Amino acid sequence: MTTVAVLGTGKMGAGMARQLVQHGHAVTVWNRSRDRAAPLAHDGASVADAPAEAVHGAEVVVVVLFDADSVVDVLRAAAPGMTDRTVVVQTSTVGLDIGRVAEEAGRLGVRLLDAPVLGTRKPAEDGTLTVLASGDPALRPIVEPVLDAIGGRTVWAGDEVGAASRLKLVCNAFTGAVTAATAQSVALAEGLGLDPRLFLEAISGSASDAPIARAKGAMMIDGGYPPAFDVRGLRKDLALILAAAEDAGIATDLARAVLELAERAERAGHGGDDMAALRVAF
Repeated sequence: MTTVAVLGTGKMGAGMARQLVQHGHAVTVWNRSRDRAAPLAHDGASVADAPAEAVHGAEVVVVVLFDADSVVDVLRAAAPGMTDRTVVVQTSTVGLDIGRVAEEAGRLGVRLLDAPVLGTRKPAEDGTLTVLASGDPALRPIVEPVLDAIGGRTVWAGDEVGAASRLKLVCNAFTGAVTAATAQSVALAEGLGLDPRLFLEAISGSASDAPIARAKGAMMIDGGYPPAFDVRGLRKDLALILAAAEDAGIATDLARAVLELAERAERAGHGGDDMAALRVAF
């Protein structure tokens, strides 16, 4: 059993916390809005009123927040409760700002593992996320029981903090592009007088088939967008992807186009809806 603190219990963090409890770990949770954390008491977690209280005595601290600014702020607030033996597992999507997070962790004297995840609310609830991890190999035996609880598998991207965050950008660039392409094809089918379900039927089982196209395409056709990965989060990640692409010196045309679609959908009032709402941008 590992003593774990989970900082951030939104769509992803709540599911992670429940999985950790179900796997027999001692879990304390904290969220900026306490009402988002309070229900986890019924699942067996302890609920703290402050980050420093949550991490007191924790061997592993799982951070699940929106962006790098939030991560840095919460790490500073949690610092009085941590020691030099604490391992912080940073699962938020922060892009190249992972360097700033690592610098702050070093200043605070805590050990950091870079571990963003692939998946949305349902995989978080089911414990089937894919964890992308990188950092000091000596930390692996400490964190593996935690990673095994929140994820179905772990892809180790390297021994350097930051490699996993870069890989997350690579993966999310693909996810955003496929979702945008699906929205375009659904819109085009409808514009050409076709039942868009024929598009999903035509690609089913072919080399062009993809689970995300079928899942998001069905939502687009139904016109309902219950959030798993919302447009606001996609827009934030696309901005990180664009910055990373510029830094790497590669063409940014596709990233810019998908970002523009996300911004258009958000302006149309769909910021809190699932990214399938990119359909409204066409």
